[in-house]
Amino acid sequence: MNDIVQATIGLVQTHRDWAAPIVFVLAFCESFAFISLVVPATVILFAVGGLIGASGIKFWSIWLAAVLGAIAGDWLAYDLAMRFEDKIVRMWPLSRDPALVKRGIMFFERWGTFSVFIGRFFGPLRAVVPIAAGLCQMPWLKFQLSNVASALLWATGILAPGALGMRWLMG
Repeated sequence: MNDIVQATIGLVQTHRDWAAPIVFVLAFCESFAFISLVVPATVILFAVGGLIGASGIKFWSIWLAAVLGAIAGDWLAYDLAMRFEDKIVRMWPLSRDPALVKRGIMFFERWGTFSVFIGRFFGPLRAVVPIAAGLCQMPWLKFQLSNVASALLWATGILAPGALGMRWLMG
């Protein structure tokens, strides 16, 4: 895993023009249930935040890429759960940990719309709450409002500390 992290950070350092597309893919991977359980995107995104502050990469283009990637990942997971219903929990990697999906559904049933928002900020829940929302037939508009609002805040929280911290240290 460490090799993937180092290689990705090196790629962003070397090819700044590719930073936004790479961040989009990382945020998508972090938000999409089937990938987020195996890709260490959070660590890489925090590091990219530091690169933003240290290298002069424009914050807003990277931030927007992270927002859009996060929205797309949750949206796809939600949509797949709405379409395939219970079949989705029998697919890998969700089938490896059925208790995780059950916890996601319990969390969703307890917190409703707010669970989509808050779930983005907690590791394993990030992967399963959009699926739980789809399985529980959450209305599309309510899902998307929570999805977009949480993606805006999440992208800021994951990129800004490194970007601002590095600018402050170098400033």
